[in-house]
Amino acid sequence: MAEEREVKLLGLFASAFVIRAKIALGLKGVEYEYFEETVGNKSELLLKSNPVYKKVPVLIHNGKPICESLIIVQYIDDVWSGAGPSIVPSDPFDAAMVRFWSHYVDDKCFPSYLEVVKGETREAKIDAAREAIARLQPLEEAFGKQSKGKHFFGGETIGFLDIALGSYLVWIKALEKITGLEFFDRFPNLSAWAECFWADDVVKAVMPEVDAVVDLAKKLQAILNSPPSPPTN
Repeated sequence: MAEEREVKLLGLFASAFVIRAKIALGLKGVEYEYFEETVGNKSELLLKSNPVYKKVPVLIHNGKPICESLIIVQYIDDVWSGAGPSIVPSDPFDAAMVRFWSHYVDDKCFPSYLEVVKGETREAKIDAAREAIARLQPLEEAFGKQSKGKHFFGGETIGFLDIALGSYLVWIKALEKITGLEFFDRFPNLSAWAECFWADDVVKAVMPEVDAVVDLAKKLQAILNSPPSPPTN
């Protein structure tokens, strides 16, 4: 397709936000060149492509950078609308609802996962994990309305909200290993959904190994809890 002339993705292997872009590209069957960034050493290409936030993911399509994960997912769905399943619902109300819940995921769930990673004792991690689990309750209820009795929030196929929440699944599995708690134990809808999402071929192709994310979480704990660098004159 003409739209595929040049597609690049800048990312970090375990970033849930980068995983979102990879899943969307995979669902649409788009070939792309992937550039792995290094933590603490941002490339010139990244700084040039995202000078405002200076973070991944960045999708570069025919030389034009697109930033922010959910904006990238929407862009992929728009540009490659004729390929693969539709990611964003065509009904305006349904589209508004998946955007609302996707915002909830990033606004409420993501910070709670960070708190688990930051916990300096097992007790602190477990307390934070319990709070993170509680924040899944509204999504358990939303699944019944959004899925319309199908396997995914998007119905028969993976959609926008599936990508938004599903990108965190590898981190949830890592946090389960770290804390010994089952995040979906009280949520039958989400438990069945997670099993279907994790088994999808496109998802399996881009998800990092859980043990690698566990190792990364241990390194991030030290980084997140380190004192800020003193200001320089």
